[in-house]
Amino acid sequence: MNATGPDHSAGRQGLSSAEAARRLRKDGPNLLPQPDRRNWLRIVWSVLREPMLLLLLGAAGIYLLLGDPQESAILGASVVLIIALTVYQEHKSERALQALRDLSSPRACVLRDGQTRWVAARELVVGDIIQVAEGDRVPADARILDANDMMLDESMLTGESVPVRRWAAPVGEGDDNLIRASTLVAGGHGWAEVMAIGSNTAVGRIGVALHTLRSPPTPMQLEIRRAVILFAALGLGSSLLMTLLYVAVHGGWLQGLLAGITLAMANIPEEFPVVLTVFLALGAWRMARQKALVRRPPAIEALGSVTVLCTDKTGTLTENRMSVAELVAGQERAVPAQALSPALRGLLDCADLASPEQPFDPMERAIHAAATKLSEPLPRLGWQRVREYPLCQDLLAVTHVWRQPGADALQVMGKGAPEAVADLCGLTAGDRAVVLAQADEMARRGLRVLAAAAAAWSEDAATLPSTARGFRFQWRGLLGLADPLRAGVGQAVAEAQAAGIRVIMLTGDHLETARAIATQAGLANSEAVVLGAELAADGEALVQRAREINVFARVQPDHKLRLVDALKRDGQVVAMTGDGVNDAPALTAAHVGIAMGARGTDVAREAASIVLLDDNFVTVVRAIRHGRVIYDNIVRAIRYILAVHVPITGLALLPLLFGGPLMLLPLHVVFLEMIIDPASTLVFEREPAAADVMQRSPRSPSRRLLDARLLFGSLGQGLAVFAAVAAIYVLGRSSGVSTAQLAALSFIALVAGNLGLIVVNRAGGTHRRWWRQSNPAFWIVTLSALGMLILITRFEGPGRPFRFAPPPLDLSLAALLLPLLGLGLIEGWRGMRARRARGGEAAPQEHQ
Repeated sequence: MNATGPDHSAGRQGLSSAEAARRLRKDGPNLLPQPDRRNWLRIVWSVLREPMLLLLLGAAGIYLLLGDPQESAILGASVVLIIALTVYQEHKSERALQALRDLSSPRACVLRDGQTRWVAARELVVGDIIQVAEGDRVPADARILDANDMMLDESMLTGESVPVRRWAAPVGEGDDNLIRASTLVAGGHGWAEVMAIGSNTAVGRIGVALHTLRSPPTPMQLEIRRAVILFAALGLGSSLLMTLLYVAVHGGWLQGLLAGITLAMANIPEEFPVVLTVFLALGAWRMARQKALVRRPPAIEALGSVTVLCTDKTGTLTENRMSVAELVAGQERAVPAQALSPALRGLLDCADLASPEQPFDPMERAIHAAATKLSEPLPRLGWQRVREYPLCQDLLAVTHVWRQPGADALQVMGKGAPEAVADLCGLTAGDRAVVLAQADEMARRGLRVLAAAAAAWSEDAATLPSTARGFRFQWRGLLGLADPLRAGVGQAVAEAQAAGIRVIMLTGDHLETARAIATQAGLANSEAVVLGAELAADGEALVQRAREINVFARVQPDHKLRLVDALKRDGQVVAMTGDGVNDAPALTAAHVGIAMGARGTDVAREAASIVLLDDNFVTVVRAIRHGRVIYDNIVRAIRYILAVHVPITGLALLPLLFGGPLMLLPLHVVFLEMIIDPASTLVFEREPAAADVMQRSPRSPSRRLLDARLLFGSLGQGLAVFAAVAAIYVLGRSSGVSTAQLAALSFIALVAGNLGLIVVNRAGGTHRRWWRQSNPAFWIVTLSALGMLILITRFEGPGRPFRFAPPPLDLSLAALLLPLLGLGLIEGWRGMRARRARGGEAAPQEHQ
C-alpha cells in the first residue's frame, strides 16, 4: 500500500527544544538496560582477585607468623597502594569504553522547533516526530504519520524473517501503523510520532538488552592469555623449587615459603592483560577523538596489516557539499541564475520535483537550493505526492508522481544517471549518442552528471505502473553538480601509498568523473578506469582486474562484495568503506569494514568494525596510522615486561648460588611494581609514533605478537641487566660491605636497569632520540623512582623497612651506571647490525 496523502512533515513543528528537554528530565533517556557496565565496586572486586595481591597478602601473613608485625603492616599498606593504582587504571579504561559506547549509540532524525536535526537516540522523548528511512534502526516505538512503501524487518521481535508492510492508518485499526524500537526499515521511508521509549517499548518489555562495545577476546588477547598461563605455570614451578632449595641450604620452612612467594611475585606477568585492556580501550578512545569510532577491537590489530584500502568517492574523497554548476538542455547551457530560459528552468524544476521536499541527499539538497534561489521558485502549494519509485539496482533513476491542483493528469518527474534516463525516454541511437557525449564532456571536468525527464499520467492513480519504465518520459536535460575534493585528501592518499597501502576508488559516478577525481586525489594508475560491471567476471579474470585497476565507476553494492572477495583470494588484507544498506555484505566480508557515521545507514554502521564520524578519507588514513602506533606501543610494553622480569628473577635466585641471605624481599618487589605498572601502561601507551610508522610495509597478518624475535630480544635485554646486577652483587661481596649495604647496592642496580629498559624500549629499536619525544608520564615515573631510590638507599630511616643501609657512594654510582652502560653497549651493537643489514636501503624496514 502506498501513501496517498501529503508529506506530513510539511507544516509540522514537532516539539520545541524546551519541551523535549522537560520530557527528557521527567521520563529519563531512551535507553534499554545495559548491565555490562562496571562500577567502582565491580572494578575493586576484580582487582582483589589478582594473583599479585593474593601473594602479597600471603607474604604479610607469613611475616606475622615470623613475629614481624611492622613488615606485615608495610606489606598491607602496599596492597592498598597497588589496589588504588590498579583501580585508577581500570576505571580510566572503563571511562574510555563508556565514552565509546556513548559515541556509538544510535542516532535519530527528529523534527524539533520546525526543523529536522540529528540527535542521539537516547535523547528522544514521547511526542517527538521522527523520520525513518531504508537502512535505519527504529529508535523507539512510534505511530506512522505517513509512509511511502515502508517495509519493516521485525525478525528481532517476532522471529519472522520476511519484511512486513507498514503504512499510516487510523488509530485503533490494528498494528499496521506501528513501528517498534530495534526493528529495521528494510525499504521505503516515512514520518512517525514516538509513543514509547526505553524500557516501555516492546523490546524493553521483553527484556532484550542493547549490544555494547564489550566484544569477544581478540586474537592478540587470546595469545597473551596463553602466554600468561604459560609464564605463570613456569613462575609457580620455579617458586616451588626456590622454596625447596632455600630449605635445603638454610633450613626454615617459613623463610623458604617467603622466598618462594617473592619469586612468584617477580615472575607472574600480571601486567600483560592490563596492558592490552588499557592500550586497546584508550587507543580506541583516542581514535574516536580523531573521528574514527572503533566498534570492534580486532580492527585495531587488523589496521596495521591493511594492504588495500577501497574507498567511496562522494563524501569520502570529496566534500559531499554539492552545488549545481551547470544546466544543459539541448544546445542551451548555463549556470543556475536568477533568470533562466524556459527550457533550463523546466529542467531544474523537473529535477527538484523528482526529489523529497526536505531532502537529505547532498545532490538533491543542491538541486533544491538552486531551484529555491530563483526569482520565482516553483509554487508547490496544494501539490500532493502520490507515488515514489526509488532507485534500484537495475534502474539508476528515481521517479516521483505528483497531483497538481487544477491539472487533469498526474505529473511524473524523474532523474538519475544519464544512460538510465536516456533508456526511460527511449531516445534514438543518434539522440542518445549526443546527450551521452555531453555528459562525458561534463564528467571530464569532474562534474557529477544527472539527467532529468518528465511524463504525464492521465489515468487514475490506482492504475499507476509497477515500475517507472511504464511511463512515457520526455527528455529534459542534464545537470552538472560540483563536489570538490576534501582538503588533505591528496596528502592522505600519498601517505597511504607510501605506507604500502594500495588505494582503490569505487564510485557510482560516470567513468570520466571518476577519472578526474582520482587524478586530482593522486591515486596511482588513475587513468585506467573500468566500469563496475567488469567485476562481474569470475575466477582468475576477476582477480586480475582487482589486482591491476585502482578506479572503478558505475559501481553497485554487489560489485563491492565481489571485489573484496577477489582481493582476499589474491592474499590482500582489505579495508572497505560503505554507507548504504546493500554495502553491509561487503563491509562484513572485508577485514576492516568502515562505515560512514554522518550519512551512513544503521545497517552499514552495525556491519562495520569502524565508523567514521566525519565521513572523511583523511580520517581513514589517520585511523590506520593510529592502529600502527597502538600496535607498536603494545610491542614496546610487552618487550619491556618480559625483559624486566629476567633480572628480578635472577636477583631472587642469585644469593642461593653464593650461599648468602636473600637480597629480594616482597616489599622490594612491590617497589618495583610501582615502576613497572605505570611504565607498562601510562608511559608506553602515550608513546608518540615512530618517524617511519607510515613508511613501512603493512605488517603480515600471520606475524604473532610473541614471536621468537621479540622473546629472544627481550631475553637479551633482561640478561644484560641481570649481568650488571650480578656484577654489582659480586663486587659488593668482594668489597666486604654489610648484608644491608649489599642489598641496597643490588637494588640500586636493579632499579637503574629497570629504568634503562624503559628508555631502550621507548626507542623501540629505532634509535630515535627518545629524550626529545614528548612523554610527561616517562619523566614522572623516572624522577619519582629515582627520588624514592635515593631516599631508601641513602637514608637509614626510610631504608629500614627495606632492610637497607647506605652503601659507599662510589659503589652506589657504579651500581647506578653499570646497568645503563651494559644496555647502551648492547643497543649500540644492535643498531650497527641493523644499519649493516639495511645496507643503505632508502625505505625503512618494518620493525617491532
